[in-house]
Amino acid sequence: MAKAPVLTPQADDFPRWYQDLITKAELADNGPVRGTMVIRPYGYGLWERMQAEMDARIKETGTQNAYFPLLIPQSYLTREADHVEGFAPELAVVTHGGGKELEEPAVVRPTSEMIINDYFSKWVQSYRDLPLLINQWANVVRWELRPRLFLRTTEFLWQEGHTAHATYEEARDFAAHIHRRVYEDFMVNVLAMDAVPGRKTVKERFAGAINTLTLEGMMGDGKALQMATSHELGQNFAKAFNTQYLSKDGRQELVWQTSWGSTTRMIGALVMMHGDDNGLRVPPRLAQIQAVVLAIKGDEAVLAKVRELGDRLKAAGIRVHVDDRTDTPFGRRAVDWELKGVPVRVEIGPRDLENGTAMLARRIPGGKEPVSLDALVPLLPKVLEEDQALLLKQSRERRESRTTEVATIDEAVEVAGAGGWARIPWAVLGEEGEAKLADHAVTVRCLVAEDGSVPGADDAPGNVAVVARAY
Repeated sequence: MAKAPVLTPQADDFPRWYQDLITKAELADNGPVRGTMVIRPYGYGLWERMQAEMDARIKETGTQNAYFPLLIPQSYLTREADHVEGFAPELAVVTHGGGKELEEPAVVRPTSEMIINDYFSKWVQSYRDLPLLINQWANVVRWELRPRLFLRTTEFLWQEGHTAHATYEEARDFAAHIHRRVYEDFMVNVLAMDAVPGRKTVKERFAGAINTLTLEGMMGDGKALQMATSHELGQNFAKAFNTQYLSKDGRQELVWQTSWGSTTRMIGALVMMHGDDNGLRVPPRLAQIQAVVLAIKGDEAVLAKVRELGDRLKAAGIRVHVDDRTDTPFGRRAVDWELKGVPVRVEIGPRDLENGTAMLARRIPGGKEPVSLDALVPLLPKVLEEDQALLLKQSRERRESRTTEVATIDEAVEVAGAGGWARIPWAVLGEEGEAKLADHAVTVRCLVAEDGSVPGADDAPGNVAVVARAY
């Protein structure tokens, strides 16, 4: 009788496969309040690696980290009309504290534009104070009606950047720089994720922004996922909070602003873009464990060699874990590491030791082969880079093979309904067509120029709409 698969096959039920993998790879559990999640150590380790990589890129722009309160006076949200309207349905509001009703309710932050702008208005006095570049790593709460671990949860973790500039051009260029040199660089070169950079339509734009730049990824089932966004806020919040500076000419001027963010949703993207029926496949540059060295049996010579090899790999700069838990069956341990998507397993037993070899199992392309113990240390860095490149290639080929050029709204709906992306001229679609797509649970993920670059305006000649169903 055939053994039942560890995970529901993707082709049978993609959402069930996703939930199975999150649970069995020990990434997260549902929290006690509906829509919340407990991120388990292995899942949090992925987030820590994401934080480290992005934080370094953010700091290269001159941005500094700070922290702002979780609770925001409710009155702050009334200062920018579009912003409060956009977030009103998702707000969690604290009305009581210390056993008493609060004089003014406090909102649990859904985002921090309001409280950060209140302080920007105090900190910015002169052109010498600009640009003001702030980022915070924090949690936010947006009351989610249809939760799904990592993708949509009531509470999630993120970074949010907020900046103030002297001119529109400086703010516009900074938002674009974050979009391409922080987010896209990280996704392509660390997460090995093909992502389409584009401009959101007016309907899909961040509440209170004058422009939103996005990165959209195609998941394994063909649906799109918005993975990070960078917003030009114009002077909307500066007007609301009277954030002015004294210019070199001695005039009071309003600042121009940006905000930008990425979240633990990227862990969900990692699962759905790279995962297969055997579990996760973690890009080597991201993996907190790039190689696991497994002792097949509790033989003293085997254990000594496994530990010695682990030390040599660590000295060579590889993030390595030695699994010498020989009281747990080897097969079970191998399956667990495969589920977790560790890029490389090095398996050593008594027979391998006699032959002077180890079994090298590569998670990303699959397959096993014996390798000389002496060759392993110089070989593994090359293997890891090959596998990093393969993941990016596979994600790009998936998107390209499942993206179709269409000429009508009906064709766009058909392509999206079949699990693909459609590209349709914005001049053909327009806002009226965008509303028709919504009737079929299809959205415009972004606008791109004919050459694939990010358009400079919503109505630039030749704009193409990338259309899909989305998470």
